[in-house]
Amino acid sequence: MSHLSQRPEKPAVGVSMPHESAVQHVTGAALYTDDLVHRTKDVLHAYPVQVMKAHGRITRLHTGPALAVPGVVRVLTGADVPGVNDAGMKHDEPLFPDTVMFHGHAVAWVLGETLEAARLGAAAVEVDLDEQPSLIALRDAIAAGSFHGARPVMLTGDVDAGFADSAHVFSGEFQFSDQEHFYLETHAALALVDENGQMFVQSSTQHPSETQEIVAHVLGLHSHEVTVQCLRMGGGFGGKEMQPHGFAAVAALGARLTGRPVRVRLNRTQDLTMSGKRHGFHAEWRIGFDAEGRIQALEATLTADGGWSLDLSEPVVARALCHIDNTYWIPNARVAGRIAKTNKVSNTAFRGFGGPQGMLVIEDIMGRCAPLLGLDPMELRERNFYRRGQGQTTPYGQPVTHPERISAVWQQVRADGHLADRRREIAAFNAAHPNTKRGLAITGVKFGISFNLTAFNQGGALVLVYKDGSVLINHGGTEMGQGLHTKMLQVAATTLGIPLHKVRLAPTRTDKVPNTSATAASAGADLNGAAVKNACEQIRERLLQVAGGRLGTNASDVRIVEGVARALGSDEELAWDDLVRSAYFQRVQLSASGFYRTEGLHWDAKAFQGSPFKYFSYGAAAAEVEVDGFTGAYRIRRVDIVHDVGDSLSPMIDIGQVEGGFVQGAGWLTLEDMRWDTGDGPGRGRLLTQAASTYKLPSFSEMPQEFHVRLLENATEEGAVYGSKAVGEPPLMLAFSVREALRQAAAAFGPAGVSVELASPATPEAVYWAIEATRRAASSPNGHHGDGPAAEAGARTEAEALSGA
Repeated sequence: MSHLSQRPEKPAVGVSMPHESAVQHVTGAALYTDDLVHRTKDVLHAYPVQVMKAHGRITRLHTGPALAVPGVVRVLTGADVPGVNDAGMKHDEPLFPDTVMFHGHAVAWVLGETLEAARLGAAAVEVDLDEQPSLIALRDAIAAGSFHGARPVMLTGDVDAGFADSAHVFSGEFQFSDQEHFYLETHAALALVDENGQMFVQSSTQHPSETQEIVAHVLGLHSHEVTVQCLRMGGGFGGKEMQPHGFAAVAALGARLTGRPVRVRLNRTQDLTMSGKRHGFHAEWRIGFDAEGRIQALEATLTADGGWSLDLSEPVVARALCHIDNTYWIPNARVAGRIAKTNKVSNTAFRGFGGPQGMLVIEDIMGRCAPLLGLDPMELRERNFYRRGQGQTTPYGQPVTHPERISAVWQQVRADGHLADRRREIAAFNAAHPNTKRGLAITGVKFGISFNLTAFNQGGALVLVYKDGSVLINHGGTEMGQGLHTKMLQVAATTLGIPLHKVRLAPTRTDKVPNTSATAASAGADLNGAAVKNACEQIRERLLQVAGGRLGTNASDVRIVEGVARALGSDEELAWDDLVRSAYFQRVQLSASGFYRTEGLHWDAKAFQGSPFKYFSYGAAAAEVEVDGFTGAYRIRRVDIVHDVGDSLSPMIDIGQVEGGFVQGAGWLTLEDMRWDTGDGPGRGRLLTQAASTYKLPSFSEMPQEFHVRLLENATEEGAVYGSKAVGEPPLMLAFSVREALRQAAAAFGPAGVSVELASPATPEAVYWAIEATRRAASSPNGHHGDGPAAEAGARTEAEALSGA
């Protein structure tokens, strides 16, 4: 076992413990960015001047009326920017635009003594607009040829030969929805200038180093003149990876110009109308199977709705392409990706980062094609799994490590969930209930862990040991409720060999750990954990030398366990506090800067080939649903999950992440129906689902009645910190099982062999229309699809009818 993976005696990792801030969370004592306003003197409040048109050039911006409003101190416009007027890394996101690019675009910000004064001031600003044509719907952008950014193509094998060798060929198209992050804490920043003119920004950001960089270039400063701190976030889910930077820059610019602290906090409606979402996608596809139902060839074009600027759309599309195979070996593939430019908010990272979109395409294909092939969907999926010893690689050329785990988690779910017995029970229930049907489906997950961009796969830490033996750790990751800080405390205590109560964690700050990557790509624990471990090892090695001297033995024969240093084969011991004190008096350094870079990664973005991922995380889920044939309403009766997190650093945290990820995925696939005004009226481009009253989020009522989650056992991941694996994103895709179970239930209302088309999100309305289609198939002489050309034509026709609905 590698040095990085090996666990010492009596480790603190692997112990189930609550979140390190759990008590503060539930008592309300935990501080978030906007809570600091009440602890800061003379704060000014910023409010955006939003233009409620989808697209147009600003011909006049008159701020005078705002300045006449009592309590208004200043109006920030592009003329006030001393540096670069841009809030993004691609330089395509002007902080103060001269062209409105989406409905609700902020063109100026008003600073007021109170939030109400700032709001009234913003309402008083006059903006004249030369309206331009706008593209709102993804299909309209595709038809208009409105694209931006890279257009990658992933190619493997001989696609034409693969189709020629296929016994069955099907084709279709599929459009599926975007998703709102709906974190509990909206975007927030608080900026102030110290006596030396240094800028200090408190920001609810997943990427403090990039927030620092953007604030610096907007203000025309060097990065060492800007410090960004993130206490914690009330949720992020990717929505705070890129998009907090502009809001922090507005606060910093206001503080720089007024000399007073400036607070930016979006209300919920502003957050929904100004911040990006998960990318909605459109997919066109063609797939070939052999006579046994094994995939021979796949051809697809995936188009992401990028919104008005690029943001992270390029790497999102790249990851979507890299995950279209999911758990299935596809020997011949040609998959193209592109980004549509629309007049909507700039879509951004969201848990899974394109992976869910790519995987949803292949899972939808499998669900649609199984009945056309005369196969049970479970059997079709199993037949196409990656297999060990076959020399199989992904379509982008990476060998699949531990492919046997795909089958292992699958079989474990089948056994734990008693699927064979329950399928018989469901068949009996469906036969006895003409107007209510149940469905049961199982789906798997293979998700690559690492940032697509190799350079981002690095982490840093700063560990300080004080004379009294207490330890303070700093690392580059941010805490958004996912338990990263809890795991880092466990890693530090394990590496140093001391009890957890000896270790405290400081808020994430750019002046402690520089040049950090975003807490994203599920890599937070991998990167920062390895860096914390590296720093602690440096200190421990120095302390072992001191302990060896005190105990009269070689340093290599000393072990520090549970806060006590002991020599092998001796009863002599030295308490941790005494050891640290001795080291101080011997002038031994008691701090260390740790660093980690993920090894073994290489990626050729132009050829779209390489090994971009350190490893793959695996999981499987079985979901059972019950559907009402009159309304399409449904409930999730039971879910069984087995998920691979390697050797868990913190099992309670990881199980919580699996549960939460699954529920969020189920929300995306079944509930969260984001709607935009695509009409030609004055509200064109407006987000119609602007609140929790119109945008349905999963709640207790949508939770499975039975919810069983277990972690795969004996699953050490070689070469990862203490043998663990990432857990943040992969569980979200386990929710495909719910959508596929709904498809099975809808199919039960019609004859065998019908390919059920199901919209995404599969709302009760969408399920009802799917049921109606299967009922029509029961009464139609052509309703039962066979295979071959007729099936291909049928699949294509149904797909077009669905996407146009």
